[in-house]
Amino acid sequence: MEPQAIHLGPGADLRKSLEELAQQQQAEGFVLSIVGNLSRVAFACPGSDQPTVLTGELEIISLQGMISPQGVHLHLSFSDGECQVWGGHLEHGSEVLKGADLLVGLLKQAAPTRSPSSIAQPRIRLAVAEGCPWSNRAMRMLRSLGIPFELAPPEAGSLPQIWIEGAMIGGYEDLADWHGQGKLDRFRTGF
Repeated sequence: MEPQAIHLGPGADLRKSLEELAQQQQAEGFVLSIVGNLSRVAFACPGSDQPTVLTGELEIISLQGMISPQGVHLHLSFSDGECQVWGGHLEHGSEVLKGADLLVGLLKQAAPTRSPSSIAQPRIRLAVAEGCPWSNRAMRMLRSLGIPFELAPPEAGSLPQIWIEGAMIGGYEDLADWHGQGKLDRFRTGF
């Protein structure tokens, strides 16, 4: 692991800055610590199809999660001026107020050699509905794990619908079960 200290100045987008770091370094990693404040926070609460946005002087309590060139999966907790604590998935549009200092651990391991055909052809297909929180969560999970997928037309029934290697496994909760059991690990790129 290679630790990297980062200072973000006023107006920086917290999520976008971490996405850019992973892209520039072409490395996976995770947030080790953070101290700072935000003027605007956009975060996704469970079951909501739109991000919640709060403004003011908001103190960062914690930021946890993974970053990779394929995307990020970050959970933020912060307090408002009344010391009420809020939290959820960090979304774009979360802006630094005075400053934020982060320590990120980057994993500098070489990606295993793969044939071009195994990278170019995702073995996971999703049928999703625009604005559906469960569809968004399924796509976010796969992106944060570095798992390629392709979108497919839906069949009759609820969404999202997920196929792995041609077999329908179900919806988001089924995908989360596969992840919890480690069954998705073999589909990850760069590991």
